[in-house]
Parts: sequence; C-alpha cells; structure tokens
Amino acid sequence: MSGKFGLIGTITLDHISHESGSLWKGIGGVLYQASVLCALEREVFLYTNLGQCLAEDVERIIKKWPTLQRKGINIMAGPGNLVYLHYPPSGEREEILKSVVPPLDSSRIIQDLPLFDMLILVINSGFDIELKDWRSVVRKASCPIWIDIHSLPLSREIGVKRKYLPLLEWRKWTEGVHFVQANSKEMSSMLGHPEQEPSPEGMRNFAEQAFSSGTEAVFVTLGKEGVLVMTPAESKLISSPEVGEVVDTTGCGDVFCASTAVALAEAKDPVKASTFGLKLASRAVGARGIQETYMKGMKK
Repeated sequence: MSGKFGLIGTITLDHISHESGSLWKGIGGVLYQASVLCALEREVFLYTNLGQCLAEDVERIIKKWPTLQRKGINIMAGPGNLVYLHYPPSGEREEILKSVVPPLDSSRIIQDLPLFDMLILVINSGFDIELKDWRSVVRKASCPIWIDIHSLPLSREIGVKRKYLPLLEWRKWTEGVHFVQANSKEMSSMLGHPEQEPSPEGMRNFAEQAFSSGTEAVFVTLGKEGVLVMTPAESKLISSPEVGEVVDTTGCGDVFCASTAVALAEAKDPVKASTFGLKLASRAVGARGIQETYMKGMKK
C-alpha cells in the first residue's frame, strides 16, 4: 500500500448560502482532502498556515484522525481564512474572501519530501504558496505530484466578489507536475477566456501542452456530468454514478482529488482511479462539512 501523502493547502472557515435562504458555517478548505486521505487510512503530512481563531475548532475535528501528522500546521495570529460562498440557482458559485493567512514557507515541505509516496497541492485561496516556492518544491520532489488549480484563476481580492481572470501562466505552476485537476471554469481561465465554456478541442490542446511539460493525466471535473480524463493515449468521459439526496456539493471536487490520488498511488491507471474518485465524490453530496465527509469516506 502506498500510504504517505504530503498535502499543501489552506484551512478555511466557510460561510455557505443558497438562493433558498439556507445558511451553513463550518471548517473547510484543504481539510476536505485530509479527511478523505485519513478515512482511507493513509498517513497525511499536512502543510498549512492556520489562523489562531480557527485553531480550537480545527483541533476538535482532526484529533479524531490518527493518521494525520500535524508538524506542518503553523498557527498564525488573526482570524485565518474566512470565505463566503454563495450558490445561485444556476452558474458558478460566488466567493468573497474576508481575510487570508500568509503564503507557506516551503522549507519544511522540502525537508520532508523524501517521506512521500505522493504530494498534493490544493490552491484553496490563491494565497496558499508563492510560485517561486512551489517551483522549489517541484524541482526537489522525487514522488508523483498532483495539483488542483481551484482558486488560482480567481482575482486576489479581499472583501469583494472574486472574478475569474485569464491564467496564461498556468504552465509555470504545472511544469513537472504529474496530475492536473481543474473544473470547466478553471479550464476556461487557463485557455485565456474565462467567460466562455471550454471546447473539447481547447481542453485537448491544453492537455497536449501539459503533457509536453511532464504531466501524465489531466482531470476536468464537470459536476453532474462526471470527469473528463485526458492522457497522451486517450480522452475519456467518466460519468458520475447515481446519487441520493443532495445535501451540499461543497468539497465534492476535493473528495475526488484525494480518492483519485490514492488510487493512482496504488498504480491504478487514470481512468480506473477516476472511477474510484467519482464513487467517493458521489457520496460526498449527501454529507455536510468535514466530519460527515470523513465518515462517508470510511464506508469503503
């Protein structure tokens, strides 16, 4: 079993609202990936800057996860990452960052690189790690690397609705990275047109460019439609399995990320790994929050 995962990202306090008027608040961010990895009994080395005001609530959650290594959790003064997410009846969710923590120092991550069977970077806020530090990590890593683009194309603004911007420098983030994850909106931003839906030809062109820089597979999450998996050999749409009651879709892409990464680390091919990832992600729509996601992940 390939069981040691380095995990880089930001822990957030999410305030989630829907057009119906329903409101919910809870700890989120990179702990979604951590919850799934721990539920699947992998050892997780988490690297994150955590606001002091969130530390007690986070500790209450992660103390139940025996495989989580905490030495990379750096407590910072202040409120931490506070995120307001609104889900309209259709279209992309709206996000406002009220406060952030500083980017990570990469020195501790680099020191621990020899331990990992896989390294995962999740861009939760866009402030998680500076590009120069990430490049230092990639250059010195000997294990497979996964990056979830996520918030990287969003404007780095505090207190206002964030906008998707063209992310033409995406290759600087993905060069030497083995697995790249993005949703269709993030893919549009990397193609230079965040206001347009990406075409199949555009996504394949993106993938071909990524393959030339060392990427082995690109995963484009498509919500209810499933996941488009692109490798140098093929492009295949993996349909989502049937789901029951939809409680909350927050974190579903994170569950897909962690569970697919586990399957890849066990030497499954990208298509089979994605099928496993979608299976767990489909369970996550019936859960709300980190603790329920952890329990869903334990039901293998």
